[in-house]
Amino acid sequence: MIYLTRRAEFSASHYYHNPALSPEENRRIFGKCNNPHGHGHNYTLEVTIAGEIDPATGMVLNIRDLKELLQSEVLDRMDHRFLNAEVPAFASRIPTTENISIEIWNLIAAKLTFGRLHRVRLYETPDLYVDYYGA
Repeated sequence: MIYLTRRAEFSASHYYHNPALSPEENRRIFGKCNNPHGHGHNYTLEVTIAGEIDPATGMVLNIRDLKELLQSEVLDRMDHRFLNAEVPAFASRIPTTENISIEIWNLIAAKLTFGRLHRVRLYETPDLYVDYYGA
């Protein structure tokens, strides 16, 4: 089994807010991340595909295909977006790094035609990341 990882970067803004909680409770739980004007991050995404080497090509997959998939399914949807308002998945879900990772998994897994999606790793800052291995 070979594991191939592609890295991509994108920028997005968001804020954390649970409408079921009071304004005070939202501020207590989420602190400065509850600012309704949002705040931004420069995210680094790593997507790992697992598979066997195709004897005809010597590759698990054509890395160009993975690059194009990440562009169409993730970057075009999330790069330079206010996630709460511009990404439908976050109209009713708090766009935490964890939830963004799950959404990316779902977007990619639904369109993957090569290998098997093994891991989505999303860095919110250089020292904070989430690994998601599917449900």
